[in-house]
Amino acid sequence: MEETNREAVATAVQRVAGMLQRSDQLDKVEQYRRREARKKASVEARLKAAIQSQLDGVRTGLSQLHNALGDVKDIQNSLADVSKDWRQSINTIENLKDVKDAVVQHSQLASAVENLKNIFSVPEIVADTQVLIEQAELLEAHRKLMDLECSRDDLMYEQYRMDSKNTHDMNLIRNYFGQVQGLSDDLAKQLWMVLQRAMGTVRRDPTMLVSVVRIIEREEKIDRRMLDRKKQTGFIPPGRPKSWKEKMFEVLEGTVTTRIEGSQSVTREADKMWMVRLLEITRKYVLDDLIVVKNLMVQCFPPHYNTLDRFLKLYHNAVSMRVQELAAEDLEANEIVSLLTWVLNTYKSVEMMGHPELLTEYDINLMGPLLPQEVVEALLSKYVQTFTSNITGWLRKALETDKKDWFKETEPEADQDGYYQTTLPAIVFQMFEQNLQVAAQIDETFKEKVLKLCLKQMNSFLIRYREEVIAYKEDHLKDRQLPQCYVQYMIAIINNCHTFKESISSLKRKYLKSMEQTQNDAAIEKTLNDVAKDGCQFLLDEVFLDLEQHLNELLTRKWLTGSHAVDTICVTVEDYFNDFAKIKKPFNTEMTSEAHRRVVVEYIKAVMQKRISFKNADERREGAERMIKEAEQFKFLFRKLTAGEETDRLCDAIAAIAEVFKLTDPSLLYLEVSTLVSKYPDIREEHIVALLAVRGDASRDMRQMIIETLNQNKPSSAGFIQPIFKDITVPTLSWALFHWIPP
Repeated sequence: MEETNREAVATAVQRVAGMLQRSDQLDKVEQYRRREARKKASVEARLKAAIQSQLDGVRTGLSQLHNALGDVKDIQNSLADVSKDWRQSINTIENLKDVKDAVVQHSQLASAVENLKNIFSVPEIVADTQVLIEQAELLEAHRKLMDLECSRDDLMYEQYRMDSKNTHDMNLIRNYFGQVQGLSDDLAKQLWMVLQRAMGTVRRDPTMLVSVVRIIEREEKIDRRMLDRKKQTGFIPPGRPKSWKEKMFEVLEGTVTTRIEGSQSVTREADKMWMVRLLEITRKYVLDDLIVVKNLMVQCFPPHYNTLDRFLKLYHNAVSMRVQELAAEDLEANEIVSLLTWVLNTYKSVEMMGHPELLTEYDINLMGPLLPQEVVEALLSKYVQTFTSNITGWLRKALETDKKDWFKETEPEADQDGYYQTTLPAIVFQMFEQNLQVAAQIDETFKEKVLKLCLKQMNSFLIRYREEVIAYKEDHLKDRQLPQCYVQYMIAIINNCHTFKESISSLKRKYLKSMEQTQNDAAIEKTLNDVAKDGCQFLLDEVFLDLEQHLNELLTRKWLTGSHAVDTICVTVEDYFNDFAKIKKPFNTEMTSEAHRRVVVEYIKAVMQKRISFKNADERREGAERMIKEAEQFKFLFRKLTAGEETDRLCDAIAAIAEVFKLTDPSLLYLEVSTLVSKYPDIREEHIVALLAVRGDASRDMRQMIIETLNQNKPSSAGFIQPIFKDITVPTLSWALFHWIPP
């Protein structure tokens, strides 16, 4: 207490010191004193009130405890009295055993009396019930059946209560009511028959279906009551529980399964489109049935049955089982696609389970897949194998058909722009297009896989195509009169390469998300270019086979005295190129350039072969002028064929050689040859020797001097755009002849 007082004094001192820190606060001492006095009075009043409240509570609690103690004593006394009375009544209860037995017997007799009317009229009720079942009066028949079963069950229960081991009396009752079980079975058969025809019944007579559901619900209640009594007494009547509700769902499941399985009306032998027809019939049946369930059947079942959800699962499971059976069969490629398209796309689309009338009631995505993923993968793999085999055969057959056209006596067809073509590209890519459209029905990934497979097969096909084109040329060379339209069909083959390229690009744009190069693109591009290049080469070979005789006349005595070889060459080339105009660009342009180069090269080859050696200046002048004139003829021809493009450089090589021949002063020959070499740095020593041999007036010393000087000052041919002399060889005979030319 003293310590508390000290703490209180210290706190008060500290508080007063805080209030009197300045001199002007001394004037307010009285005011501070009155304020603290009020606070003290207020605190004391609250303390008194709190203490008084605590005292009142304690007083009330003590009073209640005193009353509770009195109540406990009263209860204790009452329990003692009850215990005393119970001990005194034990003997009395044992003396009432006979009364108890009499009560049980009275209960049995009362039950017998209550069912007496039914007991005596059992045969009559059984007969009436049988008639009602046959007349489909199901509710009334069930009411009578319940009365019979109730009478039997009550009698058996009372007998069980009196003497559960008395099987004789139990069997007597069971045998007397023996026909009741048969009635129950007959009624059940009628119920299951109605449920099996539920889809038709609900449209025609929904009350019948409602009656069936009501009967089943009644039986379910009786089953539950009997099972509860069994838990209490151990007794359950014969035939219970009937479990008709469970059986009802089994019947409905069987009905749905039968309806799905019974949708196949045709076989593969009877109709190649059997799979499409089967799936379409299944789609129609399922959709129609589910709409009937939603709009009509749901109203015939209690809400807690979740009828629509239950039927959705039944149909989903039945369809899943059916498509798995179909997937296990030996399906063809088109049948696999039809099945997978239906399973992966149609099934969940608005045409079936995603129909607007059904979507409001459930989420189709909550259902599992119709086919397991491993089955889908197996089907896709089988399709790819079958498709690969089929497409190889199709391409081979298409090529064989196209080959037969090459030997026709009529020209190939032309497109709207007049370019020759065959039907091969259209057939091939129509085939690809059809298969890609089919693959696209499955999914995007599979579509791209099929396209890549098509391109891979296309590469192999084009290699065979090139081999057949080469064989076609070889056959033609055996007899150039056959086939009659060799040139036209070779043009069509070249144009086909262009069409193939365009078609491949079109397919990739249409069916690939990105235009990135695939591993087959480069190979396809190269093979197509090779086929087109081969075709152009074969056509030029055809041209130069016709020109061979006339080319052999060049730079001969006959040519010098007035041959029309070049005129014929120009006419022949122009005639061929009238047909070659039906070749598409860029092949047409490349072929014209190659023909131009080849004509010039063949002309220069004629020079290098030393078919003539000029005897004097007049012959050299005349020959040179003819060469210059013929070079101009070639320029004119190829300007015409190339629509005015630059063609001078190649022909200028002929004119440059002519200048070497035309020179009259041999001392200037080195300068003229040097000019030729500077213009065409790919010219070689043997070419110069051959030219000097044709000129006919170059001495051995002059030849040696020109060759040695040129070798010392030979210009580089690096970067030379269009070599001419590179592919021109000088016959050994011409080189040998040079050595006996007199100096």
